[in-house]
Amino acid sequence: MSKESLFSNMAQTILDGDIETAQKLAQQSLDESINPLETINKGYKTGLDEIGRGFETGEYYLPDLVLAGKTMEAAVVVLEPALEEVAGKQDFLGKVLLATVAGDVHSIGKDLVALMLSLNGFEVVNIGHNVPTPTIVEQTKLEKPDIIGLSALLTTTTQAQRDVIVALEEAGIRGQVKVLIGGAATSNEWAQQIKADGYAEDAQAAVRKAKAVLGIE
Repeated sequence: MSKESLFSNMAQTILDGDIETAQKLAQQSLDESINPLETINKGYKTGLDEIGRGFETGEYYLPDLVLAGKTMEAAVVVLEPALEEVAGKQDFLGKVLLATVAGDVHSIGKDLVALMLSLNGFEVVNIGHNVPTPTIVEQTKLEKPDIIGLSALLTTTTQAQRDVIVALEEAGIRGQVKVLIGGAATSNEWAQQIKADGYAEDAQAAVRKAKAVLGIE
């Protein structure tokens, strides 16, 4: 099987929620010495992106998102030893606090961002989904991250990203941390409107943006 066919089949396992096959293909990629980051980005992530687009158009529903997330997690478990080897070669670049904002229960995209940041040398504190604004502020004071990453998949929850920035300002700590936003309902224009420090459209872009806002080449 060619790499392209292997990646295509991996993406299909995400769409089908086929955990067993996803794990078998992940092991096959390891047996064939394929870079685990390439496996994730060109294989499973393609399926996640399609699920996300389909959710927005009504083709897929919340249970599909949940099952896709579980399938992705199962594949990552198989890839984990190889991923840890890659991560071990990275220098520490900074600390990132990640959360899906209040009212939004989606975590697949955020968790993929957490994985990619970790693999690229960032310490990640992932505090989950549907996180109230006061909790994010409290965790920021406790963890003292260099960056806060706020995810919102639904248009109705993007306002909570603005709420967090306002709350950070009111707490007097906005100047101590960079704020990046992401999620299907967000955009660069929205980031500018709410005075975030940047927007990332996917996990790879999140890594690039995190480095950029910290002045890392």
